[in-house]
Amino acid sequence: MDDKCDNKSKPVGPTGSFFVRKTLVVGLTGGVATGKTTVAGMFQDLGAIVISADEVVHRMLERGSDVWRQVRLEFGEEVLTPDGNIDRVRLGDLVFRDKGKRTTLEAIVHPPVIEYLQREAECFRESGQGVLILEIPLLIEVGALHLVDKVLVVTAEQESQISRLEKRYGIGREEAILRISSQLPLAEKVRHADWVVSTEGTLESTKKQVERVWYEAQKLLA
Repeated sequence: MDDKCDNKSKPVGPTGSFFVRKTLVVGLTGGVATGKTTVAGMFQDLGAIVISADEVVHRMLERGSDVWRQVRLEFGEEVLTPDGNIDRVRLGDLVFRDKGKRTTLEAIVHPPVIEYLQREAECFRESGQGVLILEIPLLIEVGALHLVDKVLVVTAEQESQISRLEKRYGIGREEAILRISSQLPLAEKVRHADWVVSTEGTLESTKKQVERVWYEAQKLLA
């Protein structure tokens, strides 16, 4: 979709839009290392369009972009690789350990990302059909619930999150807990959920939960 969509009419608001437009925008969120991307991929296999906020951030951090320049200005050369790109691992280490720096980074990155996702959601409602999954880890924290019709929260036990983070990034338990605690508790996220998918079991178990949600989404669109 990107910027190809040029909406001429007034965008339809999220609440109840799926009854009129036969589209459903789902905000997929959850804690760090709960399996959000795996679940999003399962929805994509079923026919949903998926947009990842993390991938949008990655593109916006590309060398020479406005966001890249702001990050370089605020955090200095220490967050750059030798070829001038943002070292996302180094930047992540800095902001997870310093709430002030995390707030600074969020102020730079979140507004353009939310603007992009809102534009994509409006575009989909105007010209699309079916289900759009917006995978937004901080959907609730950044106050972006207005972008979506329904909320799906992906959950896992904290010990599973810790184990996955240790394997994924080669970090210790203390660092893993720090990253988990930097986000809103899963119990709080679940309070906003229309659907919950747990990744504690097997992949097949997760897939069955996703298929159930997909079936209910299709009923809303029927």
